[in-house]
This record gives sequence, structure tokens and C-alpha cells, in this order.
Amino acid sequence: MQTISLNLIVPERWEDLSDKQLRYVYQLIADEFNSDELKTLCLLKWSNLKVIGRQDNGSFLLKKGNILFELTPLTLAELLPHLDWLASIPTYPVRLSKINRCHALPADFSEVPFEKFLIADNLYQGYLATQDDSLLDELAGVLYGKVINLKPYERISVFYWMASLKDFFSRRYAEFFQPMAASADGNLLGSPTATVEEAMNAQIRALTKGDITKEGEILSLDTWRALTELNAQAKEYRELNSKINSK
Repeated sequence: MQTISLNLIVPERWEDLSDKQLRYVYQLIADEFNSDELKTLCLLKWSNLKVIGRQDNGSFLLKKGNILFELTPLTLAELLPHLDWLASIPTYPVRLSKINRCHALPADFSEVPFEKFLIADNLYQGYLATQDDSLLDELAGVLYGKVINLKPYERISVFYWMASLKDFFSRRYAEFFQPMAASADGNLLGSPTATVEEAMNAQIRALTKGDITKEGEILSLDTWRALTELNAQAKEYRELNSKINSK
């Protein structure tokens, strides 16, 4: 048997995926393939490998272009770690650029009004609490500018987008998104156990400093600018609280 060498080029992270590739991944997740199955199918598809059959010795007979070759299950398994990142939420926000011809907001919410982020986060938190798919449909209406009747894989794409966005913000604005200790007597969100609505109102109050005439201006702020200010206020609050407690 002749030994051949093939160079297989696959994406290295979520951000490298095209819309077509993202749809493929989300469809596999919707079809409930497990992690190894998902990585195997993506490896084969993205490397343009076609499975012809399976040999009596257990090896797979594959085809790439005009080349036929065998690949053992062990060798295939050794390739899967290159796609381990598919088993985790993206570290940087990614999303389908269009659903039903409706264009998406910027993936990282840069230059998106703060009000849209508050509404989107409210719906996302509501979904986490209830697992009600209709909330993901409403969320898609915010993210894509129109209420859309989503397919299962599109709901997954919307969830992954918001999950990756919140994770990204929690690292970028770590002071603001850092959980408060249960013993705290108050914080920028009003209380350690604030509801989503209370948290949203408290964020607006923190930015307006109690001046309700500024609410419209605050809601129209760029999301990154609003979170930068909230992050700075959270840092100042903790530093002040630390000084008071150290006395």
C-alpha cells in the first residue's frame, strides 16, 4: 500500500467561518450531533473529503479530488483536536450576516445604540430563565430589524451570538460585569439580586445620574461608550467601598 501525504486546511476559530460554514455548524447542533461527530463532519466537509465507504479492516475509504485513500479511525481522531474550538462558545461575537434577507447588526455591537443592547439583553436573559423559544424569535427581531419566524438552527445562531457577545463584554468590561458579593449592601445594579428590569433601570440611572431629562441621550449612546462609562463607575464604586471597609 502506498503512503501519501495530504495537507488539510481548516478554519482555526469561529471568526474564520463564512455564513455558509456557520449555517452548517448550527444545523449540526440543531440535529443534536455530539461534539466529536460535529467536529468529524466539519473536518470532512471543510477539507473537501468525501467518504466512499469503510474497509473490512475498519479504515475509511476517502476521496479528495481524484485521489482515493484509506484513513484509520485513530488517525481521524488525532485530527479532531484541531477543531476543539467548535465545542465552545465563540470568544469573539460571530453571527449570520443575514437571515431571510434581513441584515444583522454589527456582531460586536459597536456603534449600536445602547437601548438596543438593553432590549436584546432583556430578551436573552428572559430566554435563559424560561427556555421559551419565542423570546429568541423576538431577539432576532432586534438583531435583524424584523421579527422573523426562525428555523431551529437560526435560533441556535441567535443564542450563540448573544452568548458570545455577553462573554466578550464580561471580559472587556470586567469591573461592571463582575458579580457582587452577596453581602454587599448595594451596587450599580441596585442590589445583588436585581431582576433584569431592575438592572436595566439601574444602568440607565447610573448613566443619567438621576437626571431623567438625559434618558433619551443615554439610550442613543453607542453601546461600547455606555458600557465603558458603567465600567468606570463600577471601578470607582468598588475602590470607594474598599477604602470605607478598610477603615
